[in-house]
Amino acid sequence: MTVDRTPLVLVCGPRGPLEAVTTSLAEPGAAVVHHDLSGVEAGVVTRRTTRVDADGQARVRDVALGVAGCCVDCMLRMDLLPLLRTLADDAAVRRIVVRLDPLLEAEALCWAIENTVVTGMVGRVDAPAGHDVRIEAVVGCVDAASFLGDATGDEPMSAYDDRTVAQVTVGNARHADVLVVADTAPDRWTAARLTAVLARLAPRAATTWIAVNETPADLLAAVPASSRRGAVDDAHAPLLDGAPPLTEDCGVQLLEISDRRPFHPGRLHEAVDVLLDDVVHARGRLWVATQPDAVLWLESAGGGLRIAAAGRWLAAMDAPEYDDVSVARRAMAALGWDDEYGDRAQSLVVLLAGADPEHVHRVLTDALLTDAELADPGSWTTWEDPFGQYHEDPCETDEPRASTLESTLPRNTGKARE
Repeated sequence: MTVDRTPLVLVCGPRGPLEAVTTSLAEPGAAVVHHDLSGVEAGVVTRRTTRVDADGQARVRDVALGVAGCCVDCMLRMDLLPLLRTLADDAAVRRIVVRLDPLLEAEALCWAIENTVVTGMVGRVDAPAGHDVRIEAVVGCVDAASFLGDATGDEPMSAYDDRTVAQVTVGNARHADVLVVADTAPDRWTAARLTAVLARLAPRAATTWIAVNETPADLLAAVPASSRRGAVDDAHAPLLDGAPPLTEDCGVQLLEISDRRPFHPGRLHEAVDVLLDDVVHARGRLWVATQPDAVLWLESAGGGLRIAAAGRWLAAMDAPEYDDVSVARRAMAALGWDDEYGDRAQSLVVLLAGADPEHVHRVLTDALLTDAELADPGSWTTWEDPFGQYHEDPCETDEPRASTLESTLPRNTGKARE
């Protein structure tokens, strides 16, 4: 990895505060890149690159990029990642700022920057963009008036996108190092509830409130030393990383669910509906009785939910596979190792914003195996499993999808509010 890499700042969120934050970062020596996806359904994406000279003069260049014959994911990877490496090689560029279109997710782009190898650049070694740039910060923009409604809703991103607005809104806020909140809240109660949600959703992020049309200052100086700076979540890491508040505030609170018993697949499939109403976010590791070796990862935002494979339990691994696991994961598993089940266990954290915690806890724990079911493990593999390898709920249709960089992360569609 190159030692002297060019700082890169990603800015994501709704257009109003997004423009204000981008303006504040367009300092002399900055190169600002923005792919405008507003015309994607017509097959056109416009890439705008703004170079700010040492004297503060901005030079703007627009390039129309066709997406015919490929998805937006592929087009962005083929265009943006090489561009980052090219800009990093320019001595006049002291910082790169990427303004993400509101359709894009910062976490997925961070993953691509560090893991997608860029090939075929003349005179350059094949390597990810992270060879030449380092993610200095992810700045998440929040509109105080709309965030809570967006984060708990089920509105689709578009007619051609199977993600919800909530999934993108929550994901971008959670991945931020600095949250810039446009103070558009209609009242102080809304602002207080939003503050409570953000403190639990992104506990490692610094939060700055700005007035409408205000341009924030010194944002990068606010980035905490403990910030993630683009690091993508590990499914086996602690779920409460960052020490969020565990008390209730304005009807907002975190609910932890942990248990040694496996879930019954059918009852779990019905129970997860409880996570689709008055819940901002849920995430965690699941053990389903019909899949004794597999860790399943659950992640929800508002009315959208995914369940995907997240590898194998340590107790199911052979010695060579176990030796490849990180020391941190092995140490965490050892703290709660069970003589019979090993590290198999349920571990789920739910961010409630109006939902009754006792009701949510009861519905989910009722999906665990009963004592009688637990005593008959030979029957587990005979049960129907809606979380099998080829299952998706709701079923996919033949409708085209306005794909985004989300697909660079290995996720499977799970369940959404009907």
